[in-house]
Amino acid sequence: MFKVTVDKDKCVGDAECVDVCPVDVYELVDGKAEPVNEDECLGCESCVEVCEQGAITVEEV
Repeated sequence: MFKVTVDKDKCVGDAECVDVCPVDVYELVDGKAEPVNEDECLGCESCVEVCEQGAITVEEV
């Protein structure tokens, strides 16, 4: 299981994480990425790699 955190101060809402996530963990909510399906996270960290702002962290719990 993984804990997905989005730093709202860093997130610019470009939806790169939404597009790259293979299991649809993210949705844009009020112009910011929100991990709405965190339970689906595979821990692949594609979202971390694609986020140019460094707003996303994925931790194994």
